[in-house]
Amino acid sequence: MNSVSYSCLLVLAVAACGGSSSTPPVDATLPATPTAEAKPSASAPAATATASASAAVTASATAAPVVESPKPAPIRVAFGLSTPESVLYDAEADRYLVANINGKPLDDDNNGFITIHDPNEKAKIGLTKFIEGGKDKTKLSAPKGMAIAKGVLYVADINVVRMFDKKTGAPKGEVAIEGATFLNDVAAAADGTIYVTDSGLNAEFKSTGTDAVWTIKGGKAKAVFKSPDLGAPNGLYIEGKDVWVNTFSSGEIYKITDKGKVDATKPPKGQLDGFIKGGDDLYVSSWEGSSVLVKKKGSTEWTVAVSGVKAPADIAWDTKRKVLLVPRFLDNAVETFEIK
Repeated sequence: MNSVSYSCLLVLAVAACGGSSSTPPVDATLPATPTAEAKPSASAPAATATASASAAVTASATAAPVVESPKPAPIRVAFGLSTPESVLYDAEADRYLVANINGKPLDDDNNGFITIHDPNEKAKIGLTKFIEGGKDKTKLSAPKGMAIAKGVLYVADINVVRMFDKKTGAPKGEVAIEGATFLNDVAAAADGTIYVTDSGLNAEFKSTGTDAVWTIKGGKAKAVFKSPDLGAPNGLYIEGKDVWVNTFSSGEIYKITDKGKVDATKPPKGQLDGFIKGGDDLYVSSWEGSSVLVKKKGSTEWTVAVSGVKAPADIAWDTKRKVLLVPRFLDNAVETFEIK
C-alpha cells in the first residue's frame, strides 16, 4: 500500500475513535450479529470500508455497530466496547481481558479501561470494568497490548508500560520507555522478560523514527533494537529465544536479533497487527486484508483463516476452547471464531 493510502487509513481510524459508545454492552452467540442499511462489501477499498466503520461508531446510541459478515461466522460476539485494541486470554483464571482505548490512540486522557469477559457465558448484559483510568488512583489512557508474567499484568500505554496485579487490578508501578512515541504490543518470554514494540508514530500518524523493540527486566527498559527502518513494528510473537515481529507500515514479519532484523518475509496482505500462535499454527491480523491470516505448521504459505473483519487488531487464542478472538477496532466489538 502506498504512503498516501496508508496515511488516509490511519487518519480515518483516528476519526473513528472519538469517544466511548453508549450502546449497552452485550456478549451474545450468533445469530445475533446485527445488520445495517449500508453494509460495505468485504471487497471494498480499505478507505471506503474504514469510512463506513467510522460512521458506525458515531451512530446513534440505540443503533448497533455495523458488522460485516465474516467467514467463518463467529460463534460469539461481544459488543459495547470502546475502541478495543487488544484481547488477552488469561489461561490461569480462564477469562478474556480486553484493552479499550476509549478515545484516540495517543490521547493522554486517563479514560482507558480493561474489561473482563467470561468465556463460559453465552449472553451477558452489562460491562465488567476490571481496571479503569481515573479511578482508585489508576492511570490508564490508551491501553493497547497486554501480557501476563509472574502474577503481573503489563499494559502498553502510549510511552509507558503500566503494571497491575493480575488478580485485583491494583496498580503495581510503571516503566517509562524513554523517547517512545507509540507503544503497541506486549509479550512475555518464559523467563519473565517483557518485550514491547514502539511503532514510531505521532498524533498525525507520521513516522517519528523511534521504531524499536524494547525489553523490561527488573523494572528497567532497554532497547533490543531501534531503527527507523523497522517499518512500524506492531505485533510480537515469542518462542524460546526467538522474538518475531510484524509491522504495520511495511507489512513485514521478521526476527529480531542483536544485529537487527533477519529472516524477513511478507504475507500477501499488509498493515499487520496481532501476532499469535494457535495450536501449531501462526496467525496474524491484517487491516489491509480485513482478515486474519494463518501459516499452518510445516507450510511456508500464508492463507486466509478469517475474512471480512474490518480493522482486526491484537488477536488472542483461547488454549482451552481452541478458538480465535478478534477485536474489531473500529466496530467496538470482539468476535470469537472456531478455526477448522
